[in-house]
Amino acid sequence: MPVHVVRLGSPRLEAEGLRVGTVRRPPRGVPKAEFATRDFYDAWLPELAPSEALLKLGQAADDEKRWRTFTRRYRTEMGRPEKRRLLERLNRR
Repeated sequence: MPVHVVRLGSPRLEAEGLRVGTVRRPPRGVPKAEFATRDFYDAWLPELAPSEALLKLGQAADDEKRWRTFTRRYRTEMGRPEKRRLLERLNRR
């Protein structure tokens, strides 16, 4: 299963499939029923959220180079055993 890292609320790609939200807390002021229609996420899985320090890096990524740095480091974090097991479990579904 390919994993794409996208910004919360970014427009969906064609045939993107299920978008999993890996944020620690859901967006404030947005009804749950609107998360998918506003391109936030279809399912929420905070266990895959980036570390707090990495989250700050992602939020500050104001150009493509910084976003790629965030993405690379986030993929490294997702390679940790507990997160890898969760991703493998999702892939079996």
